[in-house]
Amino acid sequence: MSEDNQKDKKPRLGAIVLSILAAGIGVQSDKNRERDFTGGNPLAFIVGGFIFTILFILCVSLVVGLVLSNSGN
Repeated sequence: MSEDNQKDKKPRLGAIVLSILAAGIGVQSDKNRERDFTGGNPLAFIVGGFIFTILFILCVSLVVGLVLSNSGN
């Protein structure tokens, strides 16, 4: 695939989700970051980032609640 075709190609949903997860934990590669900035829709990454953040907060609070409820026994 030529470089011009690669720049015009937008990332699919799976690639967007993987990019958001990788960026959320801080392991996003330069190649993927460059792909996201050149061909990605900023709104998709913003909405995905908010959803990831909310789910992350809910998961952490659930784990903390479970640990605290079990420590009282």
